[in-house]
Amino acid sequence: MAPPRRTAAPALSRGKYNYTEETLTGRLSCPHCDGKFKPQGFKKHEATCKKRADIEREQETFGLEYNKDQQQARRKARKLMTLPESIAGPSQPESANNSQFADDSNIPPAASSLADPMDVDLNNDEGYDGNENVDVSVFNQPGDVEPAASSQRPIEFKTEYHPSSGRELLHQAFDEFRANAHDTAEPLPVDEEPWHPFASRADFEFAEIALDAALNKSHIDGLLSLIARIAGGQVKITLKNDADFRQALRSASTQVTMFTKHDITVPYKRQERVYQVHALPIWEWVLDLLENPLLAPHFAWDAQRVFKHNGTGFERFYDEPWTADRWWDVQSNLPQDIRAVPLCLIVYADKTRLSSHGTVKGYPVVVRCANLPVHIRNGEGIGGGRVVGLLPIVAEDANEEGKTGFTNLKRVIWHESFAVFLELVAQYSKTGYAHKCFDQILRWLFPILLILSADYEEQCMMSLIRGHHSKCPCPVCIVPIDELHDLSKSFRLRSMQDAIAALDVYEKSKTRGEELMSYGIVAHSDPHDAISLDRLHALHLGIWKHLFNELKKILKYLGREAESSFEEGIANFPRWRKCSHFNTVIHMSFSDGNKMQDLSRQSLYSALTILKQSDSPEGHRLLCLISSYLQLDSYIGLDVHTTSTLDAIEAELLVFNDALKCAAESSIEDLRLDWDFPKVHLWKHVTRDIRMKGVVRNYTTRPNEKLHGPLKEAYKRQSNGKDVAQQILHVNQNRFAVGLLRGRVDAFDKQRNFEDEEIDDADTMYEDNPNPAAAQGHIQLGSPQQLKSIQDIENTCSPTDRAFQDFRRKFSTFLNASLPGYGYELRRWITLPANFQICEYRYLKVHYESTVDWKQVTDYLRCNPSFHGHPRYDCALIQLTPERSVFAKLILMFKCHLPDIGSFDFALVQPYTAGTGFSRRTDRDFKLTRVKAAPRANSIFVPLASFIRGAVLYPDPVHQGEFTVVDHIDSDMFLRMKTWAHHTIRQCI
Repeated sequence: MAPPRRTAAPALSRGKYNYTEETLTGRLSCPHCDGKFKPQGFKKHEATCKKRADIEREQETFGLEYNKDQQQARRKARKLMTLPESIAGPSQPESANNSQFADDSNIPPAASSLADPMDVDLNNDEGYDGNENVDVSVFNQPGDVEPAASSQRPIEFKTEYHPSSGRELLHQAFDEFRANAHDTAEPLPVDEEPWHPFASRADFEFAEIALDAALNKSHIDGLLSLIARIAGGQVKITLKNDADFRQALRSASTQVTMFTKHDITVPYKRQERVYQVHALPIWEWVLDLLENPLLAPHFAWDAQRVFKHNGTGFERFYDEPWTADRWWDVQSNLPQDIRAVPLCLIVYADKTRLSSHGTVKGYPVVVRCANLPVHIRNGEGIGGGRVVGLLPIVAEDANEEGKTGFTNLKRVIWHESFAVFLELVAQYSKTGYAHKCFDQILRWLFPILLILSADYEEQCMMSLIRGHHSKCPCPVCIVPIDELHDLSKSFRLRSMQDAIAALDVYEKSKTRGEELMSYGIVAHSDPHDAISLDRLHALHLGIWKHLFNELKKILKYLGREAESSFEEGIANFPRWRKCSHFNTVIHMSFSDGNKMQDLSRQSLYSALTILKQSDSPEGHRLLCLISSYLQLDSYIGLDVHTTSTLDAIEAELLVFNDALKCAAESSIEDLRLDWDFPKVHLWKHVTRDIRMKGVVRNYTTRPNEKLHGPLKEAYKRQSNGKDVAQQILHVNQNRFAVGLLRGRVDAFDKQRNFEDEEIDDADTMYEDNPNPAAAQGHIQLGSPQQLKSIQDIENTCSPTDRAFQDFRRKFSTFLNASLPGYGYELRRWITLPANFQICEYRYLKVHYESTVDWKQVTDYLRCNPSFHGHPRYDCALIQLTPERSVFAKLILMFKCHLPDIGSFDFALVQPYTAGTGFSRRTDRDFKLTRVKAAPRANSIFVPLASFIRGAVLYPDPVHQGEFTVVDHIDSDMFLRMKTWAHHTIRQCI
């Protein structure tokens, strides 16, 4: 503020200044420098002198603090150099599938010696800048002292091969495990014209687009006519009309095995009924796979037992089918005098509605090869699932429906038709098929049916049991129908011989029964062993569907207010990538299994404050059941299982079993008290399935049901409603042929791009041109905004958000305290001017190593005031100190550049480190992890490099500022929370 104007004495001259004798000869003494100066300009000198003195005192203080920090950094560096490798964290893989910043111990802490926010008086916001006493040895700069690396990598994996393979026990370090042993220096030979028999690559790509878009004749003619008129671009299209297009497709389809039609004759009531089966023999499809040079290096033939070191010893784990026991047992029963290996098949079958009204149906059969890795086997490219035909559907007959004879007729037709698919498979399952593999070893392949992927109704059809209404409705064991709810009991397992003995078709002989059991013709195959838990139908569209219906009944009984509160809680659930967001659910029904899975993850948190023990005993018991269900669903869905996780599943099944027994009499109308139905019992066998056939994604129906879509689209847009099976399979044949060519074209492009990159690398080898993506490490910013001055941000945001109060001063203090720890030598105290500019970013990718399968995964975080019309500020798990990780909410992400120092990526976050008090009974009962946010004024700055992964925190509607960690959002968070909460509690104690 300007000093107040004083009334001047009468002027002695015409000048602006009063030149009196005193002003001309007098001297004033400066209190800062003891100098004497004339009155003219004395105030200006005094202000300048005071500022200079303040800066000198500030620099002296900083110098003392800087020397102290340097001494502490040197002491820490000496300590790090003596740390053993086991403390420093596991070795990091070099594979592209694993994150180089995966290990949490390698992620830079936000502040190594940051004053613990839990120790800060959170009720006193004045003067707290959130970054006091910061020791920020965070960034690894060239001048940092690195701990000494061990010259020998630790052995973390052990693989035991089947004895008949002749391979020795293998010990491997982290970066060696499952590295492609067939990688060679020389690339595989590629076809110079992989699009043949299309005349050009452009012709092939047009055919691919036309099939994907399901274009009809008029669309294709019009599009080709337009392209022909405007031709003259970089490529040339030689197709002129639909006839050329069809001819090219026919030529391409000749490269794959064609579908054929078979007649199945079955006697019924003294009449011969004829049904048509459109099939592609499975063995012909297998030969197509074996002869594909792009797939050859990826086949796994020998059974394996794999182990990972868990810190105390080697623990066995299961993932792919060849790591499980069934593969090992089959290979043990094959001839030992030759190199005999299993060729394992996964078969799926299920009816689907082709028309929107359901009047036209299809019954596709899909097959996959279990010898290929899961990312190929469950993918949509070459080596993925193949529709090998359509089973006949017996028309409904009101006069016959429900009769035993008519039910048996359907089963006879199913197995007689399925035998058509297994013609050569059955033969070679007994004799073997000689095949020289990619490693030039001649192996004898014995095909088996390892896995049957289907929902419960199809499992009953495949295993020839009567289903829901039979006395023993489980397709795996002989459990009485009134014991289905009791998961603590075990019963004798079924076998194929039991099914054959029980089969009585039209009072024929047992021999006839054996002929109808189609699996009996394939050696080493048993449908009861092959039937596996389908997580989609048994859990998300099975048990959870029943639990959610009971939840809606209880909410309805409690009244409109309870229903409204529940839907409000669902609507307030934080948004997350690949997680459906719901606004209303009470009066809606969902048939999409993915949406039902997302709804199950959100319902527990939304109902916690509504269904209390005192208000609704039935509701509280149901929440206990839902909590146990979520625990089991998360465990079962893991992509890698160990003996520890399998033990945890079996223990949790008993918890679920006890929760089921708590059902008692209730005044709520139609509330389910009887849980004796098959889907409650089916997951009793899930640990056996995992030990025998690997993790559940090996036999899920999700990727198979995804193949229903192209069949429905083909019926809707590319058929005339007549001879439906032949028309839609013809379209499917064209799609498969084009997909095969697409794989070759992609390989061609990859090889050419690789050669171009080698040339570019040679040209730029000696150029100083670092890869900007690699320089960003495990985080990557996106959605940059316009540059803003730091003072403008503070002035704009601080009036409405206390997190931005003293933004400039807090950030300046943080920089001066942090940069020495980053390896930067500061020669002076950094003072940020008011016009210092920063660049805000609203999008962040965080790459990290999954704790489940040790592969790299990515979280996508938003810090946006209006993302699709809604404010979105995501949460994250960050490394606050080397010993402590905490949750925090994003407030601002930005990049700044300090002259003569460098550019840095920082975030302003609100830490969730306030104390929540004693653990609540609700949290213990439902296995919840609760955190509490520090006041917004206590926001802190952290480097983005300290981010571990993203997180979803559900706000507690009753307790202000408290949040529940949604640990079921994905498998990695689920496993992290099993150890994080206990570690945090021990630190607080």
